[in-house]
Amino acid sequence: MAPKREKIKNESDPSLGFGLKNEPSEPINATDMEKTAKCIYWFRKALRLHDNPSLMHAIQKSQYIYPIFILDPWFVQKAKVGPNRWRFLLQSLNDLNEQLIRKNSRLILIRGNPSAVFAEKIKEWDINLICFETDTEPYAKLRDQEITKIATELNVKVETKYGHTLYNPDYVYKKNNEKIPLQYQSFVGALAKIGDPPKPIDEPSNVFNKLEIDYDLYKIPDLVSIGIDPSACGPLLFPGGETEALRRLEDKFKNESWICSFEKPNTSPNSLAPSTTVLSPYLKFGCLSARKFYWRLKQVYAKRKHSMPPVSLEGQLLFREFFYYVGAFTPNFNKIEGNPVCRQIKWDDKPEYVKAWKEARTGFPFIDAIMTQLRTEGWIHHLARHAVACFLTRGDLYCSWEKGQEVFEEYLLDQDWSLNAANWMWLSASAFFHQYFRVYSPIGFGKKTDENGDYIRKYIPVLKTFPAKYIFEPWTAPLEVQKRHNCVIGKDYPRPIVDHNVISKINISRMKKAYEESKLVSTDDGDDKKSRPTSSKSTKNPPKSEKTSPDTRPPSKKSKN
Repeated sequence: MAPKREKIKNESDPSLGFGLKNEPSEPINATDMEKTAKCIYWFRKALRLHDNPSLMHAIQKSQYIYPIFILDPWFVQKAKVGPNRWRFLLQSLNDLNEQLIRKNSRLILIRGNPSAVFAEKIKEWDINLICFETDTEPYAKLRDQEITKIATELNVKVETKYGHTLYNPDYVYKKNNEKIPLQYQSFVGALAKIGDPPKPIDEPSNVFNKLEIDYDLYKIPDLVSIGIDPSACGPLLFPGGETEALRRLEDKFKNESWICSFEKPNTSPNSLAPSTTVLSPYLKFGCLSARKFYWRLKQVYAKRKHSMPPVSLEGQLLFREFFYYVGAFTPNFNKIEGNPVCRQIKWDDKPEYVKAWKEARTGFPFIDAIMTQLRTEGWIHHLARHAVACFLTRGDLYCSWEKGQEVFEEYLLDQDWSLNAANWMWLSASAFFHQYFRVYSPIGFGKKTDENGDYIRKYIPVLKTFPAKYIFEPWTAPLEVQKRHNCVIGKDYPRPIVDHNVISKINISRMKKAYEESKLVSTDDGDDKKSRPTSSKSTKNPPKSEKTSPDTRPPSKKSKN
């Protein structure tokens, strides 16, 4: 029988996660006298050993650690997770298990509702402490509050650390007088007053004390056992896990000149091999620490002249931070209704358009090639995301960004709740970006970096032999040319779903009207706690977006900065 425990009080602010104790400079240490007997360490997003403050805290305060991952049925049933992301997750868990084996431990995978799991395992393993990394997503906040309540009732401490972002969002919120900047530059200015984020910590050198547990009961499943057909996965281009994340990071940093000259708008959306780092899936799952990435950049930047935010690699990390921050403190951030930062635009309800877009049947080869790459590989370049998002929403099909968000949620390896919602609002000109009249051409945009159409040939095989003259708009090819290349438009490949030249002008007018009817504004410096609807003046001169916003700078041979 477990000894009677002293009553524990777990203090946390449910609105902000778990209070403001995790400030950037907070040390992590504990004396042997403070060590707790047994601790559950709950892996969630931070699927790594390096720079994992909450794991280090658990190690330094505990004699025995039960490292668990819970396969939560809520995500299986409610979240849209495609086969490629399931594969990435399971690979990451297997890699994490291998890292733990080096430390004389193993990952304990448990299927079930987290509340039920903790209620059972606290008693079964005689647990005194629960540690995990804080999470800012709505479901996670409610889930973690419930776990804390259960732990408190059982006299078990719950102690958390932030680690998924560069800064603790709660700390930034406090330092910024509880204001929420709605412009990137305003947010960066707020961070400048705080200073650099904390430096990453090393992976634990400790060897875990051996647990008396039957690990065969807690094995990591394969795809088949969770109902996923492995043949539904695309080519394995981006294996999951911390080991691969660190390898890719080191590989990119071998070319310091590329790191310093990197300007994201000048990379290609339709290159046959990625023109960016493709580290985003590893940041999403926490296989790679954002702080480790940030401070490696700082080391290299100190040596030579380099590009600057927002287009630099540092700038991309700060964009991630910006969207996480706004998402953490904005209700209904991933929805239109009830979202105070989102313009309330009446989008068309055309499920057949959304379906054609999702299934790469729009009749525009550049758009369809991007959607094919997304579905099969789980990753597309950020400018490719811009092109297909604009096409679905304000550019051509005038469908709700929520529908596009759902498709990206299913297909993207790097699908991140805050980033996905923010980018869709941005690209639909519903928030953050307001130049709705700047529309990506589904024909001309791809030609800028791929005149021969090699990207289209790769992802739309039926057009593989089509002449470059016609490949971006194959419906303009004479019928004899179509027959010669075994691709008759309307039979072997769809006709264009809309006339871009006509519909884009109509949609710009509709967006102008929507802006006039429902204008969302904030204070001059863009940091109201809540954006609020007000009456608006005519949008003959729409509000200018930030000069260097990623939506306003298509690829070019020479950057404007």
